[in-house]
Amino acid sequence: MVAEKKSESTFKYNEKPVYTTSNGAPVDHPSKWQRVGTHGPLLLQDFHLIDLLAHFDRERIPERVVHAKGAGAYGEFEVTDDISDICTVNMLNGIGKKTPCITRFSTVGGEKGSPDSARDPRGFAIKFYTQEGNWDWVYNNTPVFFLRDPTNFPLFIHTQKRNPQTNLKDATMFWDYLSTHPESIHQVMHLFSDRGTPYSYRFMNGYSGHAHKFIKPDGSFVYVQIHLKSDQGNKTFTDEEAGKMASENPDFSTQDLFEAIQRGEFPSWTVYVQTMTPEQAEKFKYNVFDLTKVWPQKEFPLRRFGKMTLNRNVENYFAEIEQVAFAPSHLVPGVEPSADPVLQSRLFSYPDTHRHRLGVNYQQIPVNAPLQAFNPFQRDGGMAVNGNYGANPNYPSSYRPLTYKPVQATNPHEQWTGQAVSALFDEVKPVDYEQARDLWQVLGRTPGQQANYVNNVAGHLSAAQKDTRVRTYEMFSRVSPELGAAIRTAVEGRGARL
Repeated sequence: MVAEKKSESTFKYNEKPVYTTSNGAPVDHPSKWQRVGTHGPLLLQDFHLIDLLAHFDRERIPERVVHAKGAGAYGEFEVTDDISDICTVNMLNGIGKKTPCITRFSTVGGEKGSPDSARDPRGFAIKFYTQEGNWDWVYNNTPVFFLRDPTNFPLFIHTQKRNPQTNLKDATMFWDYLSTHPESIHQVMHLFSDRGTPYSYRFMNGYSGHAHKFIKPDGSFVYVQIHLKSDQGNKTFTDEEAGKMASENPDFSTQDLFEAIQRGEFPSWTVYVQTMTPEQAEKFKYNVFDLTKVWPQKEFPLRRFGKMTLNRNVENYFAEIEQVAFAPSHLVPGVEPSADPVLQSRLFSYPDTHRHRLGVNYQQIPVNAPLQAFNPFQRDGGMAVNGNYGANPNYPSSYRPLTYKPVQATNPHEQWTGQAVSALFDEVKPVDYEQARDLWQVLGRTPGQQANYVNNVAGHLSAAQKDTRVRTYEMFSRVSPELGAAIRTAVEGRGARL
C-alpha cells in the first residue's frame, strides 16, 4: 500500500466559497475600499486594502541560487526487485512496496525566468515520503560534475552567473574557470555534447553522482551509485533546436511535463544501483569519492531494483514546487553519506539555504513535512505552525520519556578513506582526462555528434578573450589532439574576439 501524503484540497469549479479578508471577515467585493466621502482620500483603517497591498509587496521569496528554474510532479516509487542482501532501507524492502514521492527537475545556472532548453546540467531531485522519514535524492541528469573540491562550488557557480561589473553572462569568466580547473573536462564533454540540451525532463536520466553507502543486514556496507533511466528513452535538442525553442517557448519542458501527466501519459524511470565493496574501492583505478569520475558498468554492473512513475500534477506551483526543499542530508536508516568531500559540504549547504529561503521551520511546510515526526527539542522560530509540540517538555524529561530507536552504524575503512579524500586535492593528472577521452570516442559512434560537439563549444568559446581561448584549446588537446585542433579551427574561423 502507498502511504497517503496529505495535500491541499483540489479546487472544484462548482464551489462558491465566501470571499473574506485574510482573518476571515466577509467582504462584499474585492475591489471595494474605504475613503473619506465620495472623492476623499483612502482610510488607513481599511484593513482589506492595506492587507492586500502589504501581502503583494511580500509575495516573492528569494529564488534558489542554483536550480532556480524548475518544474515537478507527484508520483510513486515501487520496488521491483529484491536487494535485501545489500540494503536495509525500509522503503526498499519487499517487492511491490510503494512509496509516494514528489520530483522537481530544473536547470542549474539560469535565473527563474531563463529558458528550459538552455545548455546546462539538469537537476533531478526526488523526495520520498517513507515510513521512517523523508529520503531525498538530490541528483543531476549527468553522472559527473565539474569539481571535486567543495570550496570551488560557489566560485564555479559565480562564473556561470553574471559579470559583477557588466551584469552580463561572460564567456571569458566561464572558460577561464574551466581551463584553469581541468578536472572539469569530463563534465564539459557531457555539457557541450547534445546531452547538454535535453529535449524535455521526461526524456533524460538521473544519477546520484556521489557515492553513498547502503548498510547490509550484517552491519557492513557497500558503496552505491544510483541510476534512473528514462522509460521514454533519451531525446535531445541540437544547439540550433535548443536556441529556437528558447525563443519560441522558453517554458517548453515545464509545459511538456504538465501536459503529459494531464493526458494520462505518466512518465516513468527504471531505477538501478551499482555497488562497490570497500575492498574494491581500495583497488579501484579511480577514486571512489571523485565526483568527476564514473564507475565503469562493465566492472560494476547495474542492478535493477525499482520504478518511479509521476502520475499527478501539483495543485499550486508556489506551495508545492517553489517551496519544496530537497537536501542530501535528508536520509533514512540504512543509508549513509560517503566521505566524498563535495557530498559532505552539500549535507550542510542545502538545509542552510532552505532555512534562509523558507525559514527555520521549512520542514513544516506541507510539501516538505514527513509522514510522521516528533522532535520537541527543536521548536519555536518563525512559522512554527504545526502546534509546536504542545505541552511536551522541550528537554529529555523523566516525566515524558521518549522512545529511542537504535540505528546501527558502520565501521568503515577509516584510514584508507582519509588518504583517498586527501588525494582528491592533488593536481590534475593524465588519468583525469581518460573518461573524457572515452566519452569523445563514444560520441564518434553516432554520426554527427562529434561535429555537433565542436560546433557547440566553438559557438560559446568564441566570445572569450584570446588567452582564455588558447588555454582552453590546450585543455581539449589533452583529451584528444584531434579535438583540440578542431575546436581551435572552428573558433578562430568564426572571427573570435582579440
